[in-house]
Amino acid sequence: MLAQLIYSLAIYSLLYGRAAVAAPTEKPVKHRNLIFMISDGFGLASETLARNYVQATKKYPLEWASVLDDLLVGTTRTRSSDSFITDSAAGATAFSCAQTTYNGAIGVSHDGKPCGTVLEAAKQAGYLTGLVSTARITHATPGSFAAHVLHRDMEELIAEHMISYNSRLTPAPTVDLMFGGGRCFFAPKTPNPAAGNPKSSCRTDQLDLWKFAQTKYGYSTISTRKQFDGLKPADKKLPVLGLFADGHMAYEIDRKPAEEPSLTEMTNKALAMLHSAASAPHGNDTSRAPGFFIMIEGARIDLAAHDNDPATHLHDIIEYWNAVAAVRKFVDTHPDTLLIGTSDHETGGLTIGFDPEYVWYPDVLTPVKSSAEAICAQIRPLSKNRDKLKDIVMTQVMPTQLGIDDATEEEIHDIVKGAGGSSKACKHAVGHVVSDRARLGWTTGGHTGVDVALYAYGAGSSNIRGSKDNTHVGQLLADFLDVDPGSITPLLVSQQTEQIGFGGKAVDLKPGKAESG
Repeated sequence: MLAQLIYSLAIYSLLYGRAAVAAPTEKPVKHRNLIFMISDGFGLASETLARNYVQATKKYPLEWASVLDDLLVGTTRTRSSDSFITDSAAGATAFSCAQTTYNGAIGVSHDGKPCGTVLEAAKQAGYLTGLVSTARITHATPGSFAAHVLHRDMEELIAEHMISYNSRLTPAPTVDLMFGGGRCFFAPKTPNPAAGNPKSSCRTDQLDLWKFAQTKYGYSTISTRKQFDGLKPADKKLPVLGLFADGHMAYEIDRKPAEEPSLTEMTNKALAMLHSAASAPHGNDTSRAPGFFIMIEGARIDLAAHDNDPATHLHDIIEYWNAVAAVRKFVDTHPDTLLIGTSDHETGGLTIGFDPEYVWYPDVLTPVKSSAEAICAQIRPLSKNRDKLKDIVMTQVMPTQLGIDDATEEEIHDIVKGAGGSSKACKHAVGHVVSDRARLGWTTGGHTGVDVALYAYGAGSSNIRGSKDNTHVGQLLADFLDVDPGSITPLLVSQQTEQIGFGGKAVDLKPGKAESG
């Protein structure tokens, strides 16, 4: 894992690490591509963490800048309609609908009514559309661009909306390309893998969305690395639904390249496929799509911060950097393209250093080989056999997975105790051992209400400057594409927004209720 990270850093720094990069020449063009990147849960302290780490481990000068540093244009103010601290659902809906809504809301306004999204408006205007995420594709952020449900946990219904099941919009699917995780929400309660369906299901009904996507809209459905590698942009094979894990995709630190593509690989493939398809005539029609809109999410940055797991957080940040660098290269060769990037919120309340020392130690993160999530999945089943658990922690977890050869009795005790508690307690115990040694602090296992960075590059980027409300960012997206999400809202009046049998959780939400992610 260390070798993989060092190689990734070397390639990144060789191609993209420099103090400043000039934006491509801006020209007024009719063809438009908009790439919106969301680094979920990524705050300014997290950017500092990653930049410091690279500077320290690669011996770069203090003035070295990351790819994101080069693109910084302002900040985004984060909140929801019911709290100064937003969750990802309300945060993403602020971007997609340009409206403030309550925590937990997916593509609905504060009164629970569907609101048209920039992706849907782009599709209605003829653009091709895409969603890429390292989370479940039905998770809060991607879901908020193509679904309309009262609560983010209604993922069965979100899956239906994502592939335009009972669509109230165009006869074609709303989303042309989807890459991510979350296969299980597309398989019937009783899976039928022999028919090419996912092997496991998270659904409570027998709806086979995998088959529906194939037969109704002609989706190419893929679920393996081999199938992903076999996708050729020149084939213009859209729509495509590529889901490479039953749940979330693996953290970058744990990812097995032979099994799952990286965020950067999915990004490159998605851009190539959308660009190729948008450049081709539509069947017998000589007209071409005006361009494409895609949302790309580095989702697991957030989940690592929820776990207070600094090394895992770092690996996903650096992979997100690589994806941003890939997008920047695309923009450089396609001057009709705008990249806008921001975060929905900050997670973890990360601090670089803590009292009384003015210091932190980046090298502590280098030998860590596994996420706290993977470690706890290994040791929690041993919690009833405390002696065996302690031995595994001492002989495997500490030296092999965390790179700690001089573990103290207190550190061993903390992890053993955490393993006997909840999953969250275990992950925090593991993460805090590494964090304490590195002198990194966390104020919460949830979100905070601080502003986050705003980035822009390419066509029209010089007009994006300053502090923006999260809904204003959403309006920037619509304005660049010259579309009106509000024009879609009347078409969604009869859209089903509540999942049958869900239990009324959405209507019982209290203001400020915490949502994970």
